[in-house]
Amino acid sequence: MIRRAYWAATLTAVALAAAPLAQAKPAPRPAHHAALAPAASPESVGFDSARLKVLDAAMAKVVADGRVAGMTTLLARHGKVVEFRTYGASSLATGAPMSKDAIFRIYSMSKPLTGVAMMILFEQGKWRLDDPVTRYVPEFKNLKVMVSADKDGKITAVEDMKRPPTMREIMSHTAGFGYGLGDEHPVDKLYREKQVLGSTGLKQMIDRTAEIPLMFQPGTNWSYSSSVDIQGYIIEKLTGQTLGQFMQAQVFGPLKMNDTGFYTRPGTGDRLAAVYLGDKKTGKIHEAKELFGSPMPDYTRPPAMESGGGGLVSTTSDYARFCQMILNGGELDGVRILSPASIQLMDTNVIPHDVLVSSNGTNTARFNEAVGFGLDFMVVNDPRRAGSLEGKNTMSWGGAAGTWFWIDPTNDLFFVGMIQRMGGTGGDDLGGQARALTYQALTHPER
Repeated sequence: MIRRAYWAATLTAVALAAAPLAQAKPAPRPAHHAALAPAASPESVGFDSARLKVLDAAMAKVVADGRVAGMTTLLARHGKVVEFRTYGASSLATGAPMSKDAIFRIYSMSKPLTGVAMMILFEQGKWRLDDPVTRYVPEFKNLKVMVSADKDGKITAVEDMKRPPTMREIMSHTAGFGYGLGDEHPVDKLYREKQVLGSTGLKQMIDRTAEIPLMFQPGTNWSYSSSVDIQGYIIEKLTGQTLGQFMQAQVFGPLKMNDTGFYTRPGTGDRLAAVYLGDKKTGKIHEAKELFGSPMPDYTRPPAMESGGGGLVSTTSDYARFCQMILNGGELDGVRILSPASIQLMDTNVIPHDVLVSSNGTNTARFNEAVGFGLDFMVVNDPRRAGSLEGKNTMSWGGAAGTWFWIDPTNDLFFVGMIQRMGGTGGDDLGGQARALTYQALTHPER
């Protein structure tokens, strides 16, 4: 049976661009405000209430048009919740309305959380950015690099690595590992054949990865990859704990993210929102009982493999607490997770200037020099040059079932959007639409 971690990766669709622009980083705002209290009014934190209604109407229309069954959105600024909206149904079968405490499969929105767990160990001196990965994963010492393949996608020639990938490179998808999202690339085809993300544990995932050549010499290109699952394995080796145990003790517990984990807590499974697929012919959605002939994974039970790259469930409120911690420079409600400097490091583009690519493999967007990649986050170096309205150094990512978020330190705001539709949102990108409509309503950014 193809396991849960495989689906956590298979339909991920995110937009990324990669190239550095040397820019000074704005210091995170001091965490002097209470976390996530309701705003007195949108105007009190710089938003125009009438203009925000355009955002609300657009999100409501997505549900009314049948593109998704239901949705939640949460917008916060200066530690105050500007809006927390629910739309539609958590399940079309039962008719249960979408609730604020609905639990979502967040898929690749797990990656930034795993990145924070890695940075906790970075601050403890357990690893350094330019350490070779082989220092922590000796199974990778004999990795080869693909040179050529035949017309059928079978690899015909490999070469030795010029050097092992670095920790910086596994946190920025420039190490050369595959993923198996598709089977067009010969390396991705092998990831699927060997069911790398269908492993029964992280050690087996590492052993299967070690049998497959890299896509390219480390540091010479960018390709979305299983590297965050490799990070999960490294966390286990460095701590002697399972990934779930460490993240619960060091991230979820301290941040009071009570509904976040690799499966739902006892008694909360009924809050798990149903996941849907779109019919390309009719445009209608139907509940996903299976994908590619395999049953949908059961998120009410512990998984065979805890996937740091895409295995978590969470709620809108839980993920909002994570975003506010990042926005506060690593602290929330008096609990410090990381130092401000570590947050800035994660928000700094690390892609070399000569690594420019035209697609991230999902065909959802082109890359450009205004947008780059930090440590497990996409980062915006120059938003106006990118054609967007958010502030400089905005951090973001998305998940396979359509969830999205962004964190804007320049404007001291964040946004979390949750839906459950695999394989695209049935129309224009919701994350991009929500950004434009959010910032057109921010009429007094100086407040």
